[in-house]
Amino acid sequence: MSTTDSTPSSPDPLKPQVGGIAADRLKSFIERLERLELEKVQLQDFVKDVFDEAKSAGFDVKVIRQILRLRKQDAETLAEQEELLDLYKHALGMI
Repeated sequence: MSTTDSTPSSPDPLKPQVGGIAADRLKSFIERLERLELEKVQLQDFVKDVFDEAKSAGFDVKVIRQILRLRKQDAETLAEQEELLDLYKHALGMI
């Protein structure tokens, strides 16, 4: 093997670099993020459509949103919050 061989033994996966940045890899990340942002907008439109459908069926959208928040919580945290809410309501004479 000659020391004047200018062909690298393995290609650098980070080439081509521009200003120390792997341009192809950066472009790939940007394009993926753009696609995901578009999908997110489309999903938000679907979510809005479902809320509109629920509202037209006579359901209270604010309550549905509240239920969605509650369902994300674990059972123990939810029980604690409900207990405190009842305690506070009782203290204020609301119950």
